[in-house]
Amino acid sequence: MTFDELNLHPLLLRAVREMGFSKATPIQQQSIPPALEGRDLLACAMTGSGKTAAFLLPILNRLIGLPRGKTRVLVLSPTRELAAQIHEHFTQLAQYTDLRGAAVFGGVGMGPQEQAFRRGVDVLVATPGRLLDHLQYAYASLANVEVLVLDEADRMLDMGFLPDIRRVLKHVPGKRQTLFFSATMPAPIVKLSHEMLVSPAAINIERRSAPATGITQAAFPVREELKPALFLELLRRKEVSEAIVFCRTKHRSNRLFEVLEQAGIQVARIHGNRSQSARTDALEGFKNGRYRVLVATDIVARGIDVEQLEHVVNFDVPHQPEDYIHRVGRTARAEATGEAYTLVSPEEEKDFRDIERAVGKQIPRRTLQGFDYNARAAERFEVPIAERIKEIRARKAADRERAKQKADARAQREADEAARRDGRAQRPAPTAAPRRDGERPAAHPHGPRREPALAGAGGGNGDGGRRRRRGRGGRGGGAPRQG
Repeated sequence: MTFDELNLHPLLLRAVREMGFSKATPIQQQSIPPALEGRDLLACAMTGSGKTAAFLLPILNRLIGLPRGKTRVLVLSPTRELAAQIHEHFTQLAQYTDLRGAAVFGGVGMGPQEQAFRRGVDVLVATPGRLLDHLQYAYASLANVEVLVLDEADRMLDMGFLPDIRRVLKHVPGKRQTLFFSATMPAPIVKLSHEMLVSPAAINIERRSAPATGITQAAFPVREELKPALFLELLRRKEVSEAIVFCRTKHRSNRLFEVLEQAGIQVARIHGNRSQSARTDALEGFKNGRYRVLVATDIVARGIDVEQLEHVVNFDVPHQPEDYIHRVGRTARAEATGEAYTLVSPEEEKDFRDIERAVGKQIPRRTLQGFDYNARAAERFEVPIAERIKEIRARKAADRERAKQKADARAQREADEAARRDGRAQRPAPTAAPRRDGERPAAHPHGPRREPALAGAGGGNGDGGRRRRRGRGGRGGGAPRQG
């Protein structure tokens, strides 16, 4: 089915053609018609099947021609990267309309996002946490929302966003259209759909989770300590040209990044401990070819679209088959083709067999000719967590000791300075020794001391009268007697 057959606005069809699409994917064919009718939707489809356009196109079609200045659509997304990507797709599809949107997520300043609320952009794409940060303030209103979208709804549940979603729902009108789009449909999603959806159109809800048909899968059995060397050899022999490489933990992704960088590979990394600017640079740099390898945790396993990505590599076997499906789904998107390789250690064989049962096929094993599978690893790849914790505690203890020494030194300097100030303030002025009765005062060291003339006081001549003032200085006539 072509997009021309879906009764979409000509401005949207023009944008779709310019983006290079003519034929709708199955999820688009089944989702767009009921969404255009205003029905709630519960849609399950494979990762990379075109879910984003499946909900954006009917939404944009609905908004064209309506007055501007009100936020009528809210799209909730589990991650910053996915929110940014949805907003990018919105911009492309709405390029010939006057519709405006904004992305609201953490890691960046709230100021521009606040202005988007105040302007009343048509479509807000948000992560739940940052959206709730804004909803504390009067400027952030969702009172005019007509369509609510939960994208990757199962992932949001996995990440513990269900309480946040329920809090967001309190700010959204009860009378609305709600669209659920998800790569998998576990029982909690079905339960939530019963609470939030009204007579929804169910799309592919019974479809079994499996990688896209265009993905060629292969497994490389290898000892755990030789995984870095094997992956480097795959890169050097051009068995892997460019790739997203998934690691199980942030620590392992950091270590693999270091190994590849030391080997001269143009590599970037992305995980939850990286700043938003670093994550954006890594993803954009990989998309535009600046980086050959993107090392990642599962933060980019959901929904991130990289055009013509040839390879996905599982450096570690994921514990859940669903995670494997999402990882390898980064390649062969939109009915393209790609290859997914998994490095499988003996300790991971059980998890990998679970994956094979889930996808319904045995994934072929491969070996790399000429690679020494019996070699000894040059260095330890992963530091055991107990050692890492010990190192972190020692580093923090050293930091605390340095901070204490600096604080003590500063306090001592301040005390010394205070003592110097007090010493100057309390230093007594020199005084003459007390006189005994009848003793004449001592002579002034710089000559005879002249007593000031006081009105009504007796003069120095002892006559008791007022001394006549003379001279420029106003002093009395004669000098005081010296004894």
